Amino acid sequence: MGKVVAEISTSLDGYVAGPNPTLEEPLGVGGEQLHEWVVRLKSFREPHGLPGGETGPDDELVAEALGATGAVVMGRKMFSGGQGPWEDDARANGWWGDEPPFHKAVFVLTHHAREPLVMEGGTTFTFVTDGLGSAIDDARAATAEQDVLVAGGADTIDQALDAGLVDELRLHVTPVLLGGGARLFDGVGPEHRRFAITQVIPSPLVTHICYRVVK
Repeated sequence: MGKVVAEISTSLDGYVAGPNPTLEEPLGVGGEQLHEWVVRLKSFREPHGLPGGETGPDDELVAEALGATGAVVMGRKMFSGGQGPWEDDARANGWWGDEPPFHKAVFVLTHHAREPLVMEGGTTFTFVTDGLGSAIDDARAATAEQDVLVAGGADTIDQALDAGLVDELRLHVTPVLLGGGARLFDGVGPEHRRFAITQVIPSPLVTHICYRVVK
């Protein structure tokens, strides 16, 4: 069985999104800086239908993680930015257009039920209303020996860590300060705060740190 992996980019001051998010700027003020390192990579651009891209250690790391992932879990805000009934959600089919970049099963946490959304390119969004544990169980059932990725946002990763559901945490630390926004770890209790570093890979735009969650 694969691992449950939480993975996200973060600023030096611990924010995974900037302040004042909007539909036009979903990562908040300055939040796009957290992902400048990855959007230029070939392994990121190909699933998004974009040409070109850089190769090298960063690209190899992302390609390896994508290849090991069999299913994805995310929160409603990461999916669409919405919170209420789906008919009021301006992005009810997600941020990514008709062919999202996942190309696998994605399980979205929500309080509002809806039928699965089958998209082009092999992505199916399933909407889970009975909690994060059920979403991870469903994701495990959807993949064989591959990993389940808890992709975000901060609240979803915090919930997974606090429930003891995460085996591995991967942080991509970018050399910027956001000064506010969505901060990682604020909702994690003291009994789930021990980690062992298993890998550190520095590069000019980001430092990749992999932790084993000590249980």
